[in-house]
Amino acid sequence: MLLGCHAVAHLLAGWLSPKADAWMRSLKGMRPAQLRFLLVFARRLRMIFFVILVWILAAIMLEVTWPSRSYLIVLVANLTTAWLVIAIASRLIRNRLLRKVVQWTALIVATIAILNLRGEIEMLLDSISFSFGSVRLTALLVLQGIVTLALLMLLANWLSKLVHRRLQGVGDMSPSMKVLTEKLVALALYVTAFFIAMGAIGFDLTTLTFLSGAVALGIGLGLQKVVSNLLSGLILLVDKSIKPGDVISLGETFGWISSLGARYVSVVTRDGREFLIPNEDLITGQVVNWTHSDDNVRLDIYFGVSYASDPHQVRVLAREAAATVGRVVSRPAPVCHIVGFGDSSIDFILRFWIRDPAQGLTNVRGDVYLALWDALKRDGVEIPFPRRDVHVFPEGAQAQPSGIVD
Repeated sequence: MLLGCHAVAHLLAGWLSPKADAWMRSLKGMRPAQLRFLLVFARRLRMIFFVILVWILAAIMLEVTWPSRSYLIVLVANLTTAWLVIAIASRLIRNRLLRKVVQWTALIVATIAILNLRGEIEMLLDSISFSFGSVRLTALLVLQGIVTLALLMLLANWLSKLVHRRLQGVGDMSPSMKVLTEKLVALALYVTAFFIAMGAIGFDLTTLTFLSGAVALGIGLGLQKVVSNLLSGLILLVDKSIKPGDVISLGETFGWISSLGARYVSVVTRDGREFLIPNEDLITGQVVNWTHSDDNVRLDIYFGVSYASDPHQVRVLAREAAATVGRVVSRPAPVCHIVGFGDSSIDFILRFWIRDPAQGLTNVRGDVYLALWDALKRDGVEIPFPRRDVHVFPEGAQAQPSGIVD
């Protein structure tokens, strides 16, 4: 009979699955979470039909015969119902590894409870024990502690995400203080969850004091960099020297900060590469923060014109050319100065300001160079370049002196 229920459920699921997929594809305006919820049920139609048919069969068997003959069918109905509920409920957990752990743990616990094996399992686990100082730990206590710790960690993770969402809506708090608050709250929640789980299994927390020496030894041997990066990260958050969204350059790395971690800072460059820079490097090294106190950034470009050009006219053309580029701000206005008289050119520097360094520096320099090129060409201003004259003498002829006297 159970095999018959399975065959009928398989046929019903095969007939209804294409229709359910077509119906879900036709839905408009639904949120992704709602579609995922419907998809969970659509992928388990066979099991849903099997559970329904088994319960119908169990009800019929209870009516037409004595309970001892329907015991197995009722047991299968209870087991499959529990498994179906767990399979659907576990899909609410996004993390794949965590979902598998919770799913299998719940399946084992539900199966033991339905089969009435709890007493025997508890006695078996309680008989497996070992001593840790004055504390006697059993396999049952360890299992309870693991389950308690997992549930408390899930609760701590949910609360930390809730705090993160609430802090994002606080407008009068700086990004650095938001990150610092999130890290401190998450650390406090996870530490509290750990100690509660340890206390739940009867572990005397005062016995952990002897671990302080081992921790100090570990720090002295190999955790200096880790602790240094953790402390450096707290310093960066407190002094607000950098924050998410800032444009920085450190050595050859130029980009904007996407996130502040406990051990490193994520910097995304213009070409899409993401550098994970240790916090200690940002504390001890020289960092250029282009947007620390002001978004305005001044850029310089150098160029030269021939000595036949009017330098006063060139300065005006350069300022006007820079002002035509969209990202160049009008206040402060672009300026142009003579910086020297070269061997073959009058050398100038053109300075201008932008307010969006995160959009790139090389591209705006290139736009200003093009605008300057167009302006100089339009007004006939020559941009000099090195020239070399090559004289070819006939064979046997002697080159004439150039008349240059050293």
